[in-house]
Amino acid sequence: MNPLHAVVRLQAGAASRWRNLWFRALGVRIGGYVWMRHVSIPRQWSDITLEGGTALDEGVVLLCSGAPRQHKLVICTGTYVNRFTMIDASERIEVGKNCMIGPHCYITDHDHAHEAGRPVQEQPLVAKSVQIGNDVWIGAGAIILKGVSIRDGAIIGAGSVVTKDVPAGTKVVGVPARTLGCRVVAVSDGFQT
Repeated sequence: MNPLHAVVRLQAGAASRWRNLWFRALGVRIGGYVWMRHVSIPRQWSDITLEGGTALDEGVVLLCSGAPRQHKLVICTGTYVNRFTMIDASERIEVGKNCMIGPHCYITDHDHAHEAGRPVQEQPLVAKSVQIGNDVWIGAGAIILKGVSIRDGAIIGAGSVVTKDVPAGTKVVGVPARTLGCRVVAVSDGFQT
């Protein structure tokens, strides 16, 4: 290995460990070591749980709003969140184990009401939990909206907008996302889809 590359990797590793300590001190529940590049967690740190073995790349934003609550935003072991992705939770968002989330994705569990005669800024939040299973692949620029459940082994195509539940092993694409096909995956009960 090039000595300069070794120095860069060593520096990045030290910065990541510092971020782990910093966010733990602020109240983020971090179980084990989480690889963190320049990550933004601007508030409600105690609402967030990150399991060990998770990786958060450059520019990832983890944002919680609403009433403080433990485990509002959970990212499980082995999941990689790519550059400039934002996860925005006000109710609950859980991302399962060993998922791959592409760059520039947006995952949210809420939006705003749109009552006639009421200014946009005064509209209340409408929230419904989002659940992303294990071994899910979410392509670049995908958007996951409130109330969606994405089951184990599903694939979300790049640029898709997911507004409905996605069954296990299903590939979806488009705006709004629609079924493209299936992927054979092992499911925990021993059956395959």
